[in-house]
Amino acid sequence: MSLNIKKKKMIVAKISKINQCALSAVIIDFSGICTNDLNKLRKKSRENDVIINIIRNKLLKLIIKNSNFKCLEPLINGPILIAYSLKHPGAAARLIKEFNKIDEKFKIKAASYNNKIINSENISILAELPTYKEAIVRFLIIIKDISIGKLIRTLINIKNIK
Repeated sequence: MSLNIKKKKMIVAKISKINQCALSAVIIDFSGICTNDLNKLRKKSRENDVIINIIRNKLLKLIIKNSNFKCLEPLINGPILIAYSLKHPGAAARLIKEFNKIDEKFKIKAASYNNKIINSENISILAELPTYKEAIVRFLIIIKDISIGKLIRTLINIKNIK
């Protein structure tokens, strides 16, 4: 499909807005993936506040040129799919890692978070970042354990006094 300059500018403007508000980005080599699997991935991505785009490499390089994801520029070659996390930095990495278990042809190239590149071997670091909900649950569990421990120590002290 041939794109004229007007369409290219529209694509760059649209994806640049997403690029500016994204917390992290993951680039993937999607060669050999059937369209049905890509459609399933897109459906899951909408549920997880992840935006997935397939963009020409030259346009993608223009988009990330002056952004936090500039470190990904040398890795952009071949068929590229980019996933942007909007609400949680690890959302895209989790989604891609989960999808990678389903289809082995899906190759994670790298990710970017806080202007740093994360290799495909270390993508699990980004995927394991707890969500806000998970962090609050962990905090409540810790508070509960601390209060129960305090109660038990108090009861033991009362028993030792008598």
